[in-house]
Amino acid sequence: MLPRRLQKLAGRRFLTACLHTSRRVQNSQKVIEKFKLADIGEGITECEIIKWNVKPQTVIQAFDPLCEVQSDKASVEITSPFDGVVTKILVEEGQVAKVGSDLCLIEVVKEAVNGISSNIAEPVDTLRLSNSDAGTQPTAGPSTNEQEPEAEPSTNVSSAPRRKHPMDPTFTPDADSTFPVLATPSVRHLARQRGVDLAQLAPGSGRDGRIIRQDIEQYLADAVMTERPASVSSQDGQDVIVELGRTRHGMWKAMEKSLQIPHFGYSTTLDLTILHGLLPVLNAYIPTHFLPPSAIPTLPLAVSPSSLYPPPSPPEVPSSGHYTRLTYLPFLLKTLAKSMMEWPLLRASITQTVESSSKPSLTIRPHSDISVALSTPNGLYTPTIQSADTYSIYALSSQLKHLSHLGRQTPCGLTPKEMPKRGGTLTVSNVGAIGAGDFAAPVLVPGGGVAIVALGRAKWVWDVNQGDGTGERRLKLGVSWSADHRVVEGAELAAFVECWRGYVENPQRLIADSS
Repeated sequence: MLPRRLQKLAGRRFLTACLHTSRRVQNSQKVIEKFKLADIGEGITECEIIKWNVKPQTVIQAFDPLCEVQSDKASVEITSPFDGVVTKILVEEGQVAKVGSDLCLIEVVKEAVNGISSNIAEPVDTLRLSNSDAGTQPTAGPSTNEQEPEAEPSTNVSSAPRRKHPMDPTFTPDADSTFPVLATPSVRHLARQRGVDLAQLAPGSGRDGRIIRQDIEQYLADAVMTERPASVSSQDGQDVIVELGRTRHGMWKAMEKSLQIPHFGYSTTLDLTILHGLLPVLNAYIPTHFLPPSAIPTLPLAVSPSSLYPPPSPPEVPSSGHYTRLTYLPFLLKTLAKSMMEWPLLRASITQTVESSSKPSLTIRPHSDISVALSTPNGLYTPTIQSADTYSIYALSSQLKHLSHLGRQTPCGLTPKEMPKRGGTLTVSNVGAIGAGDFAAPVLVPGGGVAIVALGRAKWVWDVNQGDGTGERRLKLGVSWSADHRVVEGAELAAFVECWRGYVENPQRLIADSS
């Protein structure tokens, strides 16, 4: 009788131990989170995975870089929103992922509330309790010892030792470590071009151990680079196959998508004669903060304007935005922005909708956002001047100079600040600065606005319609337009161009219209 009571008591104690252990496991559960590719830009529907900074079973923390993706506009580094372990990579390097698709699976530890969710990974050995109920009755001693370690797997992620910061004096790099390389996309692009393995430079000399451009240049100068990219060579009379770069491949795909847009073309000429006569006066009075230090006049003023009270300080201008001579382009942009304020249709963009069956709609912007086509050593880019209507002609000239400087860096120095998610509603291509052509046939791409204009080369011609019938020598500029015919009617585009002409051929209007 006594042994049977002891056996029942041991069984109850085992049941209590099992329930207690099961409760500890449920309070801290492993959850599989699906990390999706977010929307990184207006009109962008897919991105190419350039590089993964993690591998399966890599322990990561929030804001650690996960991967680098390349869109049609720029490359972006994506960071992790979770602390946990990467269990599986769903999209390999070189593959293309759609916006909203899963990139990888991350196992995180969360507190279970009101039951277990369907995406919670089952803890190790939690089925022993059910197996013991269906099988033979266990004894008290061995059962308790087997159940105690069950709570450990649920906390193995949270109790993982945190990595030391690269700037920590006690930090020692480990060759087998999966420590992510911290670098901006432009630095990664430079490293790929020069054939430098960034893992050999980590941690860098930048903030938080980031690798900066100077680290790569110093690495190359010290001649410690272990691998160099193989140069493409060809023998005489043989073809050479060259693979397109990411930027040029992005242009390839964008041009294919442009076939979905019905284009309406319109061409005309603008008379720049009066503007040409104003340029010497405007160049003589460029504000000093836009001039390079060598061009700022050093003669002291007889009377100081700040003798009573200092005037407001001008905005800071980067050295790459300094110039000494105005061109026609900033004036054309300013008059375009003024005309766009009178025509809200040219400040509209097609609203991106989730449901394809919904009725199309337009988003009217409060200001004139103008993109500028920029040919760079890395390919074609279209940085955007946001709220161009709020800029002066001098400020627009400085901004164009600065954008040109960034675009011609290798790698390209344009950032999301110059290339925001949603670009301009109107694009300007100054092809006349390169060739001597008068007209062109510009192409619109999805997400590139509702119209694009190509500017030809300004030329002096004899206009028989001017003067008293004998004609006059005038400076004419050929302009070629393409508009999205789904949004802009042909008559509307022609009327808008005439509105623009009214400002270009009569620049005195800007004095009266200035606010």
